[in-house]
Amino acid sequence: MGMDIRVINSGPVETNSYIISAGGESEVVVIDPASRVVFDFIMDRGLRPVLIINTHGHFDHIAGNCFFEGVDIAIHKRDMDMLTCPDKNLSVMFGQKIVSPEAAHILSDREIIKVGDIEIEVLHTPGHTGGSVCLKIADVLFTGDTLFAGSIGRTDLPGGDYEKIMDSIKRLLEFPDDTIIYPGHGLSSTIGKERRTNVYICSI
Repeated sequence: MGMDIRVINSGPVETNSYIISAGGESEVVVIDPASRVVFDFIMDRGLRPVLIINTHGHFDHIAGNCFFEGVDIAIHKRDMDMLTCPDKNLSVMFGQKIVSPEAAHILSDREIIKVGDIEIEVLHTPGHTGGSVCLKIADVLFTGDTLFAGSIGRTDLPGGDYEKIMDSIKRLLEFPDDTIIYPGHGLSSTIGKERRTNVYICSI
């Protein structure tokens, strides 16, 4: 059974949210719901969200959490407090006070989450934030704000660390070149293309 990936770009900084389902199934996993647009998309299509995974705790990746009443939220321990604190999730910097429900599940490195026919491997990839994670499903990596097409995540915000993000990216480069990456912003790419052309990492 094939995996179905739908991407919705929304929110004030054009964040990518991903809706993942095993082909033909109505149950979906939601990665980084950025706004109510994501919730409405799911409801309009009669899909049933069973888990939200936040790749990190910045406001633009968690702002849609609050619309999914009763759906478990998963995030890494080091970003857990960002869900409920507008100062820590940086929404106050944009004149907002984004507050998410608390996490029901704390992610750990190398953990395998099974939802229906989907197996999600969690990779702790600190650097953009202390609790940033990437998610591997089959031959696809959801890289949050760790690795972008042609760029890497910012490290000049609270909790950012350039050396750590580079170590995290080295870990991602261990995957095969044909591994598809779906980042938190911008277009998709592959590990091979980023290895060859990303100016931040082609010298690694």
